[in-house]
Amino acid sequence: MTEFKVGNLDARATKIRNVPIAVTPEGFWCCPSQAVLQKTMKNQNQQAKPKGGSSPLASKASSVQRAPTISSERRAHSTPTRSRINSDEQKSLPVENSTPNPPKVANDRPQKQHKISVGFGQLEMSDLKVVLYGKDGVAVKMSVHRNILAENSTWFADKLSRQSPMSSMEVPDCEDVEIYVETVGLMYCNDAKQRLIKQSVPRVLRILKVAELLGFQACVLSCLEYLEAVPWVGEEEENVVSSVQHLQSGHYGVSPILKRVCSDLTSPPNDTFVRIIELVLKSNEDRGRREMKSLVLKLLKENSGCTSSPVDIYAETLYSSCQNCLESLLTLFQQASATDFAEQSLDLKEPVFRQIALEADNLLWLTEILADRNNAGEFAVMWSNQRELAELHSKLPTKSRHLVSCVTARLFVAIGKGEMLPSKDTRKLLLDVWLQPLMDDYNWLQHGCRSFDRKIVEEGIGRTILTLPLEDQQTILLSWLGSFLKVGDSCPNLQKAFEVWWRRTFVRPYVEQGNQSQPDQS
Repeated sequence: MTEFKVGNLDARATKIRNVPIAVTPEGFWCCPSQAVLQKTMKNQNQQAKPKGGSSPLASKASSVQRAPTISSERRAHSTPTRSRINSDEQKSLPVENSTPNPPKVANDRPQKQHKISVGFGQLEMSDLKVVLYGKDGVAVKMSVHRNILAENSTWFADKLSRQSPMSSMEVPDCEDVEIYVETVGLMYCNDAKQRLIKQSVPRVLRILKVAELLGFQACVLSCLEYLEAVPWVGEEEENVVSSVQHLQSGHYGVSPILKRVCSDLTSPPNDTFVRIIELVLKSNEDRGRREMKSLVLKLLKENSGCTSSPVDIYAETLYSSCQNCLESLLTLFQQASATDFAEQSLDLKEPVFRQIALEADNLLWLTEILADRNNAGEFAVMWSNQRELAELHSKLPTKSRHLVSCVTARLFVAIGKGEMLPSKDTRKLLLDVWLQPLMDDYNWLQHGCRSFDRKIVEEGIGRTILTLPLEDQQTILLSWLGSFLKVGDSCPNLQKAFEVWWRRTFVRPYVEQGNQSQPDQS
């Protein structure tokens, strides 16, 4: 669009084509979309093909059939427009009879040029012709008014001031002819913003791009006002932001648009993330708490690949919340395991059991957040030191305590996946304190907890055991073997870990002795 050329328009005879004309919601007659033009060109080419059995000489007759012109004109608002469609006549070359294999006509013909005429305002007062050359041989001739274009467009004003008088100008390689015509039509409107109502966001962004190139400031401002007020759906947000960010250096006032996606503050408020966590942890409404926990966890996982996230920035807050949950959980366990608690009525017991399930679920959610960000190492230390809580575990009904075992299972999965790297002492203490309570609840977890994945948990437990010294592996696996032979599937299946330990204990020493004896014999 930066190129500029002045020349006489093609005055060759043309015949009118019956091509569908696209009408914008504002009522402008504008050039058809590329899809419509391509469909029309295809139909015309099919009509131009000679019928079967006819000789090449018969193709000398004009392949253009006259079609009725568009007789009805749509008018909207106060902008009168007129359109007609022209196409250059293409003639086939004569074919010599002596030629055994005549060349294909399609290869010798130049690409057809489809001309479309568009008028704005009072056509009898038009004093300038602007021809746009777009893709697929589309050429649009606009009958416009020099003063309208010069008043609204700095680009046209500059071009028109270089050579005067000027009756015509051409714009080669126009990327978006349809929107170019519509943008010029907006120069004839008193209220461009009103014309943009009911337009889609992608289309307004196209108009904004052309208006900016033409220096049509009033249209640019109207587009920005539209984008500031209209909702953005799906991928439109990124397209809008990328389209208007470079306008910040100008005087268009894009800040109201960008404020929708970013704050003026250099960093987010320190208490926002903390406030969200507190609201979720303190909620007593089951459905709302469950759905918001899933949503927050999903949002945090989306930026898990970022170098920093709210989890990293506010890890101290999360650990503080974990400590509060642990203290509350221990108090509730002590209350529920007291001797006089068993003698109380169910109405008094139920709120305590409900609060235990709520605190355990909160702790499990916090553990999931920390483990997903590879930041649960400190919590593994905190959890492995809860020996009193583990001892009270067996005194409560399985239905009320099983979520506590889910916390243990999540830590074993995190260690097995390498999501955290606790010390050897922490890993051993975690197994010593919490593996047996987990095994006690295992049957309930399999059948009463929908989110429990047995295979992943068993793999995590086995891998955690195998990170310990061989003597510790033996102690833990022999204890597991006794339980597994008694209860079967009601116990974690650690056979894979048992196989590895077996090979390390009974096979590897003899293989190494054999490898050492071979050099001595040689």
